[in-house]
Amino acid sequence: MEKKTLNKKIVLGIQHVLAMFGATVLVPALTGLNTSITLFCAGAGTLLFHWITKKKVPVFLGSSFAFMGGIIAVIGESRIGDPDFLDKLAAVKGALIIAGLIYALFSLLIKLVGYEKVNKLLPPIVTGPIIIVIGLRLSSVAINSAFYDNGQFSLKSLLVTVIVLATVICISVFAKGIYNLMPILFAIIVGYIVCIPLGFVNLDPVRNSEIISIMDANIRAQLFLAPAFELDAILAIAPIALVTLIEHVGDITTNSAVVGKNFMVDPGVHRTILGDGLATAFAGLLGGPANTTYGENTGVLAVTKNYDPSVIRIAAIIAMILGIIGKFGGFVTSIPVPVTGGISIVLYGMISSVGVRILINSRLNFGNSRNLMIAALIFVLGIGCDSIPITETVTISGLALAAIVGMILALILPEGNDSILEENA
Repeated sequence: MEKKTLNKKIVLGIQHVLAMFGATVLVPALTGLNTSITLFCAGAGTLLFHWITKKKVPVFLGSSFAFMGGIIAVIGESRIGDPDFLDKLAAVKGALIIAGLIYALFSLLIKLVGYEKVNKLLPPIVTGPIIIVIGLRLSSVAINSAFYDNGQFSLKSLLVTVIVLATVICISVFAKGIYNLMPILFAIIVGYIVCIPLGFVNLDPVRNSEIISIMDANIRAQLFLAPAFELDAILAIAPIALVTLIEHVGDITTNSAVVGKNFMVDPGVHRTILGDGLATAFAGLLGGPANTTYGENTGVLAVTKNYDPSVIRIAAIIAMILGIIGKFGGFVTSIPVPVTGGISIVLYGMISSVGVRILINSRLNFGNSRNLMIAALIFVLGIGCDSIPITETVTISGLALAAIVGMILALILPEGNDSILEENA
């Protein structure tokens, strides 16, 4: 393999930053979390992951979309400056730390008993429908952001949304090479430019932000806010980790195939899961969203044919530097709502599509009553139930309830011809 100079590694690292950037900064834009903290946590979490995995796995960790539904359920419409925002953020912090510890627990179980046995808790008939539900539960949020302005249907918002969607579709379908990996970034740029003459752009966040983010009092308040371990927030957010664990395994498997090394064995999937979990717990401690392995960066590996993990670590350092620059975070905060709304339509739909892909790839037999019953209950409970009160102060989200019911049914119902392959055998 050709030895890369530091300058070449930096260029390759910048490509990885561009690949993860659009999706990573979109999560705080949609949930109310801070962009600067998010970028810093993504970079620091990636470095932590590499340390735990013996610097062998070329993976970048960015913001997880799967956790957005839970975070939005806790934070709601509250934003920095609102009197209840910090209290809600503290609850999100505590819940994300618990989610990271769930990863750590599964890492220990896998180390002790092997991945195959633990995987029985979350078969494809459970994880596929749950991921579909995650995307569909967020669909109304996307529509409200994309088509409405202050609660009223807006033709200007609709125009911006259509242009953003068209940009995402065209870049995804027609662009080649590295550009094909950045449809979100290009859509944000095009949408932002369109919004300027329409009066949607407010540059106050840029003007009011400090050059160095830590100098901003609001960011310091979020960084040093103590986490609160509130049961209702934990039940809304932490169980999502059970689903993203499977997503993680899929990403590591794909990464292994691209690189040509079996990272499931060396350094071991228990280490990659532990690294992902501790990165999520660290992000929760600082006030960032949950971290997850990014398929976008695995795509960059496939395009560039450079699998050096040190390049990913350079990208992580660049992300941390961008997080420290306060003006940069202020600019991201100024992205108009119709732009993020248009992009979220695609992204939330893509989340559900991933769930469909899991079902298709697993070749599940839906002529089997067991599969039909599990999927049916997950869909209705996950989408139909907003939250279920357990006590006067504690509720459980519909998503968490659906996951619990799905896992129980998968364990107790007898297995038959679960897949199409078995039926045709």
